[in-house]
Amino acid sequence: MVLFLIRVGPAGNPVGYRGSTVNVFSKIRAMGLDAYEYQATYGLRLKKENAIRIGENSRKNDILVSMHGPYYINLSSARKETVEKSIERLFDCAVAAELMGAYRIVFHPGFYGEHGRSGALGLCIKALDELIERLHGAGIREFTLAPETTGKRSQVGSLDEIIKLSEEFDEVMPTIDFAHIHARGGGCIRDASSYRGILERIESRLGSHHLHCHFTGIEYTDAGERKHHSLSEGYGPPIEPLIEVLVDGGWDATIISETPMKDTDARKIKGIIKEYLER
Repeated sequence: MVLFLIRVGPAGNPVGYRGSTVNVFSKIRAMGLDAYEYQATYGLRLKKENAIRIGENSRKNDILVSMHGPYYINLSSARKETVEKSIERLFDCAVAAELMGAYRIVFHPGFYGEHGRSGALGLCIKALDELIERLHGAGIREFTLAPETTGKRSQVGSLDEIIKLSEEFDEVMPTIDFAHIHARGGGCIRDASSYRGILERIESRLGSHHLHCHFTGIEYTDAGERKHHSLSEGYGPPIEPLIEVLVDGGWDATIISETPMKDTDARKIKGIIKEYLER
């Protein structure tokens, strides 16, 4: 029973898949997976009718859909036009997400830049307030913005900052990228107690909720994230202790595999969950 509380799926279409995104969900279900993150990372180019079909086909195959917004969003830019364009892009993502039934809209909030940590975070809060007001004004209600913990130390997106953004608004919930936390912290996730500490910080400030998270092996430098790696390449953080903590803690979660072998590794994660439950 617990197995079905932890959904797993790829970030984007399976490696080598040549069909259309609207038809990918039967393929994902046939692989034994039950989550999918639509990639709008290089811009949202999605017709309304295709967004609706994604919603229909994902529900038919019981695949929980999320969306990753464009990489070039920067809500803390010193340039007002950049912030305005970022708000517009997230607005468009929320409109499409409502049509496709995407339950989270994942995005990287921005960069510290000349504003420093507190100043940049304040600008992100201000921009999100404006975005949410615009969405409500347009009658868009079914959305949850999901700022992500980021992997570079120059980016807004420490665990505490993402929790803070989530505390500010009912319409905001975190995306916990464990590899990014690991890289940003210089290899800080080593065992179950490391994961437990992260989840306890989230629960103590935000309460219990569905945990949306990303996972990959990661290479890093002093500046943070450098490169994603597959689970078989031996890079951290370790996956097994995460599954232990999620299952033992009764967490309702979605794990999106962001490795270069995203669908293969998503199936590996499913297998690890199954093995843990059968012990």
